[in-house]
Amino acid sequence: MTTPALFPPTLREVMLRGRWIAMLLLCLLVAGVFAWLGQWQLGRAVDTAPQEPGATEQVRPLDDVLQPGEYLAEPLVGQKVETEGHWIPGDFIIVSSRFNDGLQGYWVTGQLRVDDRTSIAVAVGWAPDRESADAAAERLDADSDGEVITVSGRIISDEGPVLPTRDDPDRLDRMSTAALLSRWHDVEQLDVYRPYLASTTATAGLVDISSPAPEEGSSVNWLNIFYAVEWAIFAGFAFYLWYRLAKDAWEREVEEFEDAASA
Repeated sequence: MTTPALFPPTLREVMLRGRWIAMLLLCLLVAGVFAWLGQWQLGRAVDTAPQEPGATEQVRPLDDVLQPGEYLAEPLVGQKVETEGHWIPGDFIIVSSRFNDGLQGYWVTGQLRVDDRTSIAVAVGWAPDRESADAAAERLDADSDGEVITVSGRIISDEGPVLPTRDDPDRLDRMSTAALLSRWHDVEQLDVYRPYLASTTATAGLVDISSPAPEEGSSVNWLNIFYAVEWAIFAGFAFYLWYRLAKDAWEREVEEFEDAASA
């Protein structure tokens, strides 16, 4: 009786085994998650409702743009706003390393109380040297009699605090609401706007802060598109990994079969 010839399994036969079918289902699940993440990134890559050109140049009430404690949305950075309030005496603080049309100098900042328990940090104006800045701060402090004034300017994101230098611990080089808040008076239970207001009309002998209109941003976020492509590549790699593992298993079986046949 003739013994039937034996042949090694084909790649297709290995892939159709229960183990590799289960592995394929797992890869499908992983790829589906990656595809969903890619779609999520892609949906946020294009701004479907961008601001109209020149929208930041339309003066809006501060309360219409954001509320105390809120972060400033990117499309609103540089938005012209207007608000009313009164200065808090003793809270006119100098911020160093401020450039105005390419010239380095100082900002005089103040706490503007817009209602009983809400304040916003305001950059009042620019001075070319520390002496002029200190003199302006003293003048503003002397004139702070509680009178309600109107302040207009651009709303700008907080620059974030930094540690002071050892040789001058009172020096501030960042326009940081958090850093200014730590030096303000009467701040118990105070609500504060996170961004600051760069006034476009200086007082007390200060120079107007140079504040050009922000550049019009693109409605396409290319970084999000790049992330979406990455997720698509990851999804494809999940299938490739399944194929590579199944093929490696098949190649091992073929080698074992050939070794057994030659023994």
